[in-house]
This record gives sequence, structure tokens and C-alpha cells, in this order.
Amino acid sequence: MLESGGKVLKEGLLEKRSDGLLQLWKKKHCVLTEEGLLLHPPKQLDNQQPTGEPGGKIKELHFSSMKTVDCVERKGKYVYFTVVMSEGKEIDFRCPQDEVWNAEITLQMVQYKNRQAILAVKSTRQKQQLLVVQLPGHKTARNSQNAA
Repeated sequence: MLESGGKVLKEGLLEKRSDGLLQLWKKKHCVLTEEGLLLHPPKQLDNQQPTGEPGGKIKELHFSSMKTVDCVERKGKYVYFTVVMSEGKEIDFRCPQDEVWNAEITLQMVQYKNRQAILAVKSTRQKQQLLVVQLPGHKTARNSQNAA
């Protein structure tokens, strides 16, 4: 879960297009961390409803389930962009041009995925090293040096 911690890298207002028939733009208080993006409902902006209360649903967009940030378009005073999730869902956002949320989200997503790839490689190497050590009759460089 993203709520439990992580360094806050960017915080502020971002508008999300609703999924409903009218597709209205709704303001969200967003928090960008090294793990993903948290979207707080508008009522929580004014501290009218404490976090975690019923009806105060926080939406988490974790980088592990994010595919890309796409369709960046500058129109008037806004930048419009789409976050594409792994399951194919597309979430539309807009923000004032000078706030560069799209660039910040993209950068953090790429850094997250790079960290995960490095961890996967390290884990694979450790498993391979354990297998080599555990193979019966396999001579390692240390065993050869000790025998000499």
C-alpha cells in the first residue's frame, strides 16, 4: 500500500476526468511518492473528512501496475495526459502547464521500474550462485585453490 509511507516527492492539485457519462473534471489532492500516486477525494482537501473514514476513499495508482504515461497534449493553460494501467485502463488527467505532473509521474515510474529490474537481476544472480555452491561434486574457484 502506498498510504503507509514513502517519501513525498510532489504534492498538489491535479484534475482527473470522471468515468461517468458526463466525464467531468474533478479536482484531486495528489501525492507522488517513489512507489506511485495517491489521489485523495476533494472533501479531504478542506479537512472535512479525515483520511480512512468511510466515503473518504483514497485511490492508489501503484507504479507496479502502471504501464505508461501517454497522450501528452498542451491546450490553453492545461497539459492533458493519460496514465495507462497494466490491465489496459486509461485514466485522464490535466494540470496547469507550469506544474509538469506528467513529467514527474513518468520520471518516477521509470525510476521505480529500473529499481525493480535491478532487484530482479540481483535476485537471479544470488539464486544462481546458491545453485552453483549446492551442486554436488562441483569445484568452485575456492575449492581448487584450497586443494593446491
